[in-house]
Amino acid sequence: MTAMKQERLEFLEEKRKRHELSRQTAALFLIGGIDLAKALQTTGAERAALVQRLKRLIERERLKGVRGHWSYDLNRHIALKQALERLAPETPCPARRKYTHPPAAFSLGGRTRRIPGSA
Repeated sequence: MTAMKQERLEFLEEKRKRHELSRQTAALFLIGGIDLAKALQTTGAERAALVQRLKRLIERERLKGVRGHWSYDLNRHIALKQALERLAPETPCPARRKYTHPPAAFSLGGRTRRIPGSA
């Protein structure tokens, strides 16, 4: 029974990885015309150019989300970010910002609200 359970867990993990790879491949190809399988085989300057292009695509997708554009897709954004991490694991995502101070207030439809615990 234990071996069967282990095989089941391994199968489910492989299935998850295949699903993740297919989602990333589709997102990259539909948005930027980049073939993930070929991109993973690149090195050097070609890989650096692909990483820069992917960063620009992620930034464009992020801006769509910030602006509330109707074509923004969170799943596509996540797939692009994961593809970037796969191509360049040491490169942080451009959308990850380090804020030193949280905002003291934020706006909700014209009304400003104070964040509890802020000055």
